[in-house]
Amino acid sequence: MRIKKFAPLATILLLVALALNVSAGGGDQQSGTWKMNPDKSKYSPGPAPKSITVKINSDAENITLSSDGIDASGNPTHVEYTAKYDGKDYPITGAPNADSVSLTRLDASTTQAIQKKAGEVMMTVKSVVSQDGKTRTSTFTGKDAKGHEVNNVVVYDKL
Repeated sequence: MRIKKFAPLATILLLVALALNVSAGGGDQQSGTWKMNPDKSKYSPGPAPKSITVKINSDAENITLSSDGIDASGNPTHVEYTAKYDGKDYPITGAPNADSVSLTRLDASTTQAIQKKAGEVMMTVKSVVSQDGKTRTSTFTGKDAKGHEVNNVVVYDKL
């Protein structure tokens, strides 16, 4: 008799726990505001920008990214795009070496962006969010706007 009374209560508690877990983990790991950590980042070639803050709104299929910063010379920078994780080209603005970007999701915490200029691949950016969700590391490989080889590792802290 007790078991029959307890079973519905246990079922309700289980469903509530599952609902709370889904709502807490429902946001995409890439989403949030990320600030460059200059002490952990490595720029080759340098010099490194003075600051970068990236705002990302992402879900399983779409991403909107906006990046604002100050370059090494003290000039403001702004890059933005809206795209799907489908490998197709979408317009990017503010990137000196690219006019389009294509994105793929490699797994729940990893994305890859390919930046192109007039259809030619200029830069590949692989971004990985740490297990604790507090750090995002983006590895840039390719060429800058002047054609110089780039191999940057930029570490961002979540704000």
